[in-house]
Amino acid sequence: MQGEAMMLDGDSGGATTDRAPSEDPRDGPSGGPGQRAPRTFLVVVDESEEMEVALHFACLRAKKTGGVVALLYVQEPAEFQHWLGVGELMQQERREEAEARLQSLSARANKLSGAVPILHVREGDRAEELMNLLEEDESISIVVLGSSAKGEGPGPLVSHLLSKGRTRIEIPVTIVPGSLSLEDVEQLT
Repeated sequence: MQGEAMMLDGDSGGATTDRAPSEDPRDGPSGGPGQRAPRTFLVVVDESEEMEVALHFACLRAKKTGGVVALLYVQEPAEFQHWLGVGELMQQERREEAEARLQSLSARANKLSGAVPILHVREGDRAEELMNLLEEDESISIVVLGSSAKGEGPGPLVSHLLSKGRTRIEIPVTIVPGSLSLEDVEQLT
């Protein structure tokens, strides 16, 4: 997966990955067709402490199982529509922020898991874009989310998946308690 690059799709706001044919995620660790595909652990990126714990867990599980981590960053659409140029500038700044955040997390995920992560950038509602990605990308094996570290409830994504999303999701969801320390996570994996 060394040759993987992120390409941003300007029209849809989504991101795709570019792989060589021998690096198809459906191929097994040896790269041969018919082998079991490596597990893909999807982490939804935000600024919360619990996301950091979920990412750590996903990276360690991916390393232990020969899997790969995927990161989903969903940016809110630009709300400033009075002047087209200003709206476009705001959207470009948000995209640059998303890319910087993903590059930082990607480097950490690569170091922890031993593999270059798959990156997805979307624009819209975070919960809806998560569901859309899961429906589009069959290589995703597990969604890893962190629950609130401060006891404020499960968090909006976990709540969505447990209520509205439960009929649409067809893969396991791992909810990592956000109150765990990174050392606790290492003992779990």
